[in-house]
Amino acid sequence: MTDRKSFRAVMAELLLLAAPTAIRVHSDGSSMAFTFATVAELRAWLDAAGLNTPDLLAAERERVDHEGRPVRSMNAYPTWHGWEIYADAVEPVDVPPLDPVTVTALTGLAVA
Repeated sequence: MTDRKSFRAVMAELLLLAAPTAIRVHSDGSSMAFTFATVAELRAWLDAAGLNTPDLLAAERERVDHEGRPVRSMNAYPTWHGWEIYADAVEPVDVPPLDPVTVTALTGLAVA
């Protein structure tokens, strides 16, 4: 196990490497959670921190969120400077525009 860096030192390094949208310290005193706005930002932090290795426990998938919207999500669980990290990102998946036939049908319904 890596020697554990102080919370302040870890936060300073995190903020120099990335811009997470949320940081939480868990009550166990040995783990933290970082949330990123996009999967690309999470991956960029993993790369910059030297954590994106073959043995990194991580998962990425596309799913539907609780509001029925398609999203892409990624979770990663590295140990960084002696801290257990729970990192995640969720972003909307680009949905293609409606086809012309559907637009015409919806327009007809909207003006009826």
